Amino acid sequence: MTVVAERRLALLGGGFSTDEDGLLDGWVLGQVGTPRPRVCFVPTASGDAPAYIEQFLAAYASCSCEPSVLQLFRRDQDDDTLRTFLLSQDVIYVGGGNTANLLAVWRAHGVDRVLREAFDRGVLLCGISAGANCWAEGSHTDSFGPLTHLADGLGLLPGSVCPHYDGEPGRRASYQAAVAAGVLPAGWAVEDGVGALFADGVLTEAVTRTAGAVLYRVEPGGDGSGGGGVEERAVPCRLLSGSSRRPAPRA
Repeated sequence: MTVVAERRLALLGGGFSTDEDGLLDGWVLGQVGTPRPRVCFVPTASGDAPAYIEQFLAAYASCSCEPSVLQLFRRDQDDDTLRTFLLSQDVIYVGGGNTANLLAVWRAHGVDRVLREAFDRGVLLCGISAGANCWAEGSHTDSFGPLTHLADGLGLLPGSVCPHYDGEPGRRASYQAAVAAGVLPAGWAVEDGVGALFADGVLTEAVTRTAGAVLYRVEPGGDGSGGGGVEERAVPCRLLSGSSRRPAPRA
């Protein structure tokens, strides 16, 4: 009997590049049923920034895993080698940066097709910021300067994604306006500190490293009075062990 792999991906509102506690990184590694998972970092959205790569390797060197990096701006693999490399991973972790540029470079190199194949084979896909946006049908982004919508993505996760929902001025209102106007489909708004795991397009777990951080489901609807023409539903998040407490707001 043929066993069909569960297709999983995770949206991250933090990780090694923003947090010192390693809680979200540990949560990601804990989703893989192998003692030393192979984790490939894909820093395309940052232009393969050397400092970003060094930060990943330094953070994951102390983890029980086998870290590696896929660079495309100085690519040294042919198509077959690249495909074999990505399909051999247990986790593919996509970094932040420019979502539009990320997607364009992937498509030029055929990485988008390989990632779809990896997803279908059960490789866990995850990422932060642009690395969370890329998996959905559409996303909320500052790829073009001002905050706007990008009705483009790999479509591995139905709907849209908004990162930094609470962390950047204007994100919440701009994303809600895009969903209310129908330029982005209903989707998931990720506050900083949150991790959301999906299996076959369905949310299976939401966690947070910071008490009070929330994952939201945002859909068209509402009466427009204070909701921007959307319905925003908070999803309960499990507080990860060792998490910090979010500071009280300033008066």
